[in-house]
Amino acid sequence: MAGGLVALFDDVATLAKAAAASVDDIGAAAGRASAKAAGVVVDDTAVTPQYVHGLAAEREIPIIKRIAKGSLRNKLLILLPAVLLLSQFLPWLLTPILMVGGAYLCYEGAEKVWHKLRGHDEAHGAADAAPPDEDTIVSGAVRTDFILSAEIMVISLNEVVDQPFLSRAVILAVVAVGITVLVYGVVGLIVKMDDAGLSLSARPTKAVAALGRGMVKAMPRLLAVITVVGTAAMLWVGGHILLVGTDELGLHFLYETVHHWEEAAHEATGALGGVVGWLVNTLASAVLGLIVGALVVAVMSLFHRRKQENPAH
Repeated sequence: MAGGLVALFDDVATLAKAAAASVDDIGAAAGRASAKAAGVVVDDTAVTPQYVHGLAAEREIPIIKRIAKGSLRNKLLILLPAVLLLSQFLPWLLTPILMVGGAYLCYEGAEKVWHKLRGHDEAHGAADAAPPDEDTIVSGAVRTDFILSAEIMVISLNEVVDQPFLSRAVILAVVAVGITVLVYGVVGLIVKMDDAGLSLSARPTKAVAALGRGMVKAMPRLLAVITVVGTAAMLWVGGHILLVGTDELGLHFLYETVHHWEEAAHEATGALGGVVGWLVNTLASAVLGLIVGALVVAVMSLFHRRKQENPAH
């Protein structure tokens, strides 16, 4: 009996170790998948605060919670089943779909650069308009989030497509929940930063009041930095997706050229070779993303211009 119990405990311990290893593997895979989607995550974080700009302070967090719930429904109930079915039955479509998402990222990034260069104010004329109701704000934000979430899920899927189906499903679910919590948690902190700063600035302690005033002044700069980082990340991630995708589809020239530059930079810079090589690859991907995005912006602008010149009768 004692021997049987020892054997049973050994089996339980073995299963526990296997389960722990499986959890570690899932966590590591989810981390890799999330990292690849960094550009979209940063952009999502930069975009969302705009939806609550100008609203009453007490309504900011409730609206962000509603948008977060909509985002989670998008990821878990619509996108997760869709990408799992795609990976199971039509895996060859993954690279073209990923490249379409990459081109969209390039377009979004290049459009932001173009608007910045032109000094275009997207909010021009909107300041005096009455703010939309909360339902309209939430539905618009959730629609935008759906596009960004689709890119996140497909990019993440591409990193775990070789995993077994169940592991793939769990990893993508972890990514969906983790990224949603991360994005909207950070957004919540950002939109309440100025309120917290105002509260601290009213404290009698000079150091605390100075900190509060600094937080209020830093808010616009923080949003500007997030926007710049998000734009750069979109161009880099989108360009890299296109770079790898063309290679997987048999068009090797671009990928091999950038890889050659990366290796040359690595060999020429000694101990810093890894960092410099990565920077070369990142810069080349971002330039490719900017070129492709600029072409798409030009085509879209031409399309809209012609549509305005020849409206439907």
